[in-house]
Amino acid sequence: MEARYHEAMSDQGSTYWPLDRLVLRVAELTLRPLRETDLDTVGVVLPPDLEMNPATPQPFGAGERVARAVAMRQEYWRELGSWTPDRWEVGFGVFRGDEMVGGQALEGRDFALLRTVETASWLRVEQRGRGLGKLARVAVLSLAFDGLGAETALSEAWSDNGASLGVSRSLGYQPNGSVRHRRGDVASEMPRLRLDREGWRAVVRPPVEIEGLEACLPWFIAAHAPGR
Repeated sequence: MEARYHEAMSDQGSTYWPLDRLVLRVAELTLRPLRETDLDTVGVVLPPDLEMNPATPQPFGAGERVARAVAMRQEYWRELGSWTPDRWEVGFGVFRGDEMVGGQALEGRDFALLRTVETASWLRVEQRGRGLGKLARVAVLSLAFDGLGAETALSEAWSDNGASLGVSRSLGYQPNGSVRHRRGDVASEMPRLRLDREGWRAVVRPPVEIEGLEACLPWFIAAHAPGR
């Protein structure tokens, strides 16, 4: 395993953090893991209707927009600082040309054993209704199912988030119960959906090009994982 890792690092010219070289391409979109230099742009383009994690603080007495941008930075640092092959989350910037049009996250917990991922996404308000959200989801699902060997993908969205639920249904997700979450000052049920490998294979979708994955595999799947 170690020899394979070092060979992949050498072949692809990666740094000590090979995720910087991971790139997904689908139709007119390019997805790559967010970099620290992207965070100011994220703060500017983050849509005002994006519901933040209820546990995310609004620090430093800042106004709503600045607090959200700061919170996203802190989430970014937390994700990278706590990354292990057994618990990871990668936040991709979604680009059309040089313009950031949104973000798409892929998350795994005990992935080597469970082979299950979850997704989350956002789009700039003016970029919605063009099918970009579906393309971005297709890209990370291809990474999960075709690149990492996932067996199941989960998604959840509020019942009034028709865009997210519509993307899930169009990709073959099936109802999977609901989960109770805090929404503002109340508790509410959030529908959950599930897509298994067989359903993914049955979906007609555009091809996805995945670049730089080989060197990243030890980051996503522990060396001691079954079948490794």
